Amino acid sequence: MARAHLFELIRIRNLTLANRIIIAPMCQYSAEDGCMNDWHLIHLGKLSLSGAALLTIEATAVMPEGRITYADVGLWNDQTLAAMALTLESIRRWSDMPIGIQLSHAGRKASTEVPWKGGAQFDPAHELGWATVAPSAIPYHQGAAIVPAALDRDDLRVIRNAFAVAATRASKAGVDLVQLHAAHGYLLHQFLSPLTNRRQDEYGGSLENRIRFPVEVFEAVRAAFPAEKPVSVRLSATDWVEGGLELDQILTLSQALENGGCDVLHISTGGLHPDQRIPAGPSYQVPFARAVKQVVKIPVVAVGLITGYDQAEAIIGTGDADMIALARTIIFDPNWPWHAAAHLGAKVRVARQYLRSQPGRYRDLFESE
Repeated sequence: MARAHLFELIRIRNLTLANRIIIAPMCQYSAEDGCMNDWHLIHLGKLSLSGAALLTIEATAVMPEGRITYADVGLWNDQTLAAMALTLESIRRWSDMPIGIQLSHAGRKASTEVPWKGGAQFDPAHELGWATVAPSAIPYHQGAAIVPAALDRDDLRVIRNAFAVAATRASKAGVDLVQLHAAHGYLLHQFLSPLTNRRQDEYGGSLENRIRFPVEVFEAVRAAFPAEKPVSVRLSATDWVEGGLELDQILTLSQALENGGCDVLHISTGGLHPDQRIPAGPSYQVPFARAVKQVVKIPVVAVGLITGYDQAEAIIGTGDADMIALARTIIFDPNWPWHAAAHLGAKVRVARQYLRSQPGRYRDLFESE
């Protein structure tokens, strides 16, 4: 049987991935003062044994004000670096899966309660809250009492530098790939969308101006992260709101990022505006990945309600994307890559401790580490 497209090797800069299955970043809202703890060891350790090709650490704040919630992971000082390095060191004792990290700043969507407690935004005076910032002083909810402060040029310099320093820390922690979060309504996405960027300076107005700060941040991260290691960007290809960011603008940005040295583009949608209307369904975001893939030469990742083995194989086999990312799917089934390999007649890497879990005809699907 021919090797399944989903289980073909792919090389990104100097990083070789064993297959085309990526574990997307998933916020856990379980850190303490930005520091990883035992939950992250359990969560990431479990996924590192899944047989996927790359494990991505959740949205990691580059400064305390950039957290979505008070319980977000951060990478802004020696303490957060030490906690992350210790977690990754423990995971790497038992797994050789490459590990990426998503660096982020939440902008106007910061200072909120954790989702299972309602996710409401805190007033800056609240003991768990802080003042938020954005490209323009436009709150997430129209008429909300909590209005973000518009960033000035000095603020932009500080944030840009924070991303770069976080990238340096990520490398020190042993991370193999950095992903820049420019999607889902967070700060860099806020600069991209005309719904949230009403600036009158060189960072607002035209598309050229609106992409300027995200591109500057990317360039700073690319310069700070070791040259042999890949840097990717996650983008929302549409806001799903009239007058918002649309695909043609993302195609222009994708080409600019490729020209600047971006190694991978991870294509998602939405997250910017509460009025979004998303026609969610199986593979609903794949057409956006396909469109981006047609205008760039670097690998493109598709994500969003990818749950089936044949579905994932078709996305790669037809050339719609080079890789697929799983989030909720792999939380529900942490051994999804094992099952996909068995279904498609492929092989997947597993820890030697698990080899006897599939005797008989399925034994051939396992490759020992």
